[in-house]
Amino acid sequence: MIAAFSVAPTTTDNPRAEMSAAVARAVRVVRESGLPNETTAMFTTIEGEWDEVMDVIKRATRAVEEVAPRVALVIKADIRPGHDNMLTAKMESLNKHLGEHPAEHTDNDL
Repeated sequence: MIAAFSVAPTTTDNPRAEMSAAVARAVRVVRESGLPNETTAMFTTIEGEWDEVMDVIKRATRAVEEVAPRVALVIKADIRPGHDNMLTAKMESLNKHLGEHPAEHTDNDL
């Protein structure tokens, strides 16, 4: 399964409403999980089996809860049993339809 999620405090003491320090706590949990993952400006995407992905999301949420009295969590999942390496495969399929090769773009192009 692939899950894209966003977790952030709903309030912050920062006058500019920056939440990156709290979000970094969640991203650190994901990266330390060892599961394939990607982080963009809006979501972190993680790939693995249902239980392991949901456990990582839960731990990432708890990491933000440690520094915030209230947390917002959004999850979008693609549950496709029997398919692995979908983070890469989905992008390869998209690039094929766009007529591109992986070396022709960077993650910043997406």
